[in-house]
Amino acid sequence: MNQKKIIFYGLLGKEPELKYTRNQKAICHLAVAEKIDGQEKPIWHKVIVWGKQAESCQVLLKKGGNVFVQGRVVEKEFTNEQGEIKRYCEVTADKVGYPMDFKE
Repeated sequence: MNQKKIIFYGLLGKEPELKYTRNQKAICHLAVAEKIDGQEKPIWHKVIVWGKQAESCQVLLKKGGNVFVQGRVVEKEFTNEQGEIKRYCEVTADKVGYPMDFKE
């Protein structure tokens, strides 16, 4: 599995989605839009946050709010119902910065 580190700052595109695994470990899914200077459209990142930090995301982050993410890009693939292999990337967050962490 190929992983690379990534750091970015962006806006949440939807409310954080908190769930729990069968072992009761918290997992939060974030959709983050990163605006790149000179590009019309933002780059969208699927972000996965685990544990206590995932629970904090649910409480402290809101749709449209700012967020800082440091993590690892994980490439994944699956086979759809038509037998086609589909690939996508998601970021497994090591650190998430919340709005109160930012100084204007």
